[in-house]
Amino acid sequence: MAPNRRTFLAAASGLLGTALLGTSGCGTRGSYLTPEGTLSLWYWNRSISDTLLAKTPKATGVKLVPQKIGGDFKSKFLTSLAGKAYIPDIVGLNEDVATYFPDADQFVDLYDIGAKDVQSEFLDWKWQRGVTPDGRMVGFPMDTGPTALFYRHDLFDRAGLPSEPAEVAAQMSTWEKYLEAGSTLVKKLPKTYMMPNVDMVYGQALAQQGKRYMDEKNHFIGNGPQVRQPWDLAVDAYRRKITSNTNDWTSDWNAAMSTGRVASFVGAVWMGQVLTDAASGTSGKWRVCRAPGGAGNSGGSFLGIPKSCRDPEAAFKVIKYLQSPENQLIYGLNEMQLYPSAIASLEDRRAQVKDKFYGGQVINEVFATSAKNVKPVYLSPYDNVIGPAFSDQITNIWSAGKDPERAWKDALAEADRQLSHLGLI
Repeated sequence: MAPNRRTFLAAASGLLGTALLGTSGCGTRGSYLTPEGTLSLWYWNRSISDTLLAKTPKATGVKLVPQKIGGDFKSKFLTSLAGKAYIPDIVGLNEDVATYFPDADQFVDLYDIGAKDVQSEFLDWKWQRGVTPDGRMVGFPMDTGPTALFYRHDLFDRAGLPSEPAEVAAQMSTWEKYLEAGSTLVKKLPKTYMMPNVDMVYGQALAQQGKRYMDEKNHFIGNGPQVRQPWDLAVDAYRRKITSNTNDWTSDWNAAMSTGRVASFVGAVWMGQVLTDAASGTSGKWRVCRAPGGAGNSGGSFLGIPKSCRDPEAAFKVIKYLQSPENQLIYGLNEMQLYPSAIASLEDRRAQVKDKFYGGQVINEVFATSAKNVKPVYLSPYDNVIGPAFSDQITNIWSAGKDPERAWKDALAEADRQLSHLGLI
């Protein structure tokens, strides 16, 4: 897996998308991906179960032709839209679904073909992320990425910290308490750090906020407390020297997890698979509990229907089947480790499985609670362009020793430059 399920360059997510979609317009397309009487679906590896897709035609009566697209999925889709040819009838959309909002007229409004009939079955915050500020539904909920604290039970115990999930959650309920516990841990265990990097603190604390960089009218609010507080927490972690300065998605991160150099991290549910792959030799030593600061989300996908779809009603029938509560549980969670957005899937007893890697803990209890308590937040079409202005400066603080206040001012200046380039100020 990759962060937020798939990684796209900020320019591709925002500027490129708007530029390409702006040239496409509405109407029929010149060429189709599959023969008449069929519907095509574009998805990426491990986003939908191949077993489930094979069952879909018989279950729905729709002749579906799934196509697994490799490489830069989003660029290929945008190119098809721009050329008004070879556009899929159904398409996967990543967490950055909001980058399509300025061109929502290029998609079928799912509310027009029955989406409201099943809205109550899904987590409301997830549902709303696929809906534009003016009420058009572009993306139907697929998986989510609720967050929690992953920690080494044995290392916490050796450091004299609480080690059982309920105790850890209670005594490290806030980021401030978690960072203070980190100072305690590094004093007791000099060769162990509390967390891998400062970036984690900023990103995960930001993901818990009810606001982000822009409001629903796309006015910049990134200089507000919802961004400054996560920033200050990250700076505090840096000054305490409780991070191992280990970059995510590297062999060094894997080694830090497998050798005990890092005792904990806050991450999305799908990071569990990354952790077990990286540190299989530590099985039984890890636990999961509520993240300091509360519930957050990182990652998750959607399905959309381009305006050029040959049969939107049939396409929506396919989407409802693929993302039904039962199929999200059986083929999403249990087969693919994709965390559900359907409420019934979260609560189903078949999701309550003891996990040996976590000492027999039923970790779904933690993630289900997190998923139900994520704050609704507006993610704008421009967050992927503005966000790096801040995250890059956070990295400069711990990697280059940049003064935090200078870094904050530079982050705001870069955000201002990007907004000016986009014509938003």
